[in-house]
Amino acid sequence: MLTHSSRSYHIDDDIDFIHNYYEKLVLQEIMQQSSRVQVGDREFMADVACVALNRLPPRYIRHNVDMTFFMSPQDMQEIEHKVTDAVALALTYVESRELGENTELAPQSLAAVEATLAKNEASLTKIDTASTKNKKPTIVKNSDKKSKK
Repeated sequence: MLTHSSRSYHIDDDIDFIHNYYEKLVLQEIMQQSSRVQVGDREFMADVACVALNRLPPRYIRHNVDMTFFMSPQDMQEIEHKVTDAVALALTYVESRELGENTELAPQSLAAVEATLAKNEASLTKIDTASTKNKKPTIVKNSDKKSKK
């Protein structure tokens, strides 16, 4: 507990009760999408999870119910879609890097970043992100970028 109490405070006692809402969702999605992870490749799972989580907005909470209680079914569906896309992109990226391919993650669209920022501001109205929902994640290889120049 972060509030004052009669016992002495140790950060290690409380560090695990704060977490990113997306962590568990991403790990579950990786398990569904990756046969390597299903047979126990924890190193690969960690690499993919880090890439995927860095593509998602941070949502730090104490309890999952804090997040889900205030979300509409549409919000939950959007989160599910974002997680699925982030994991698919991360799997492709990590696998291609293991093969020695010089790939880069495609930048997130400005519209997606703006939508995330707007959702974080409680006073703002929801913005229409329909134009970004149906786009599939892409990976850009350095060789592809050079050939277009």
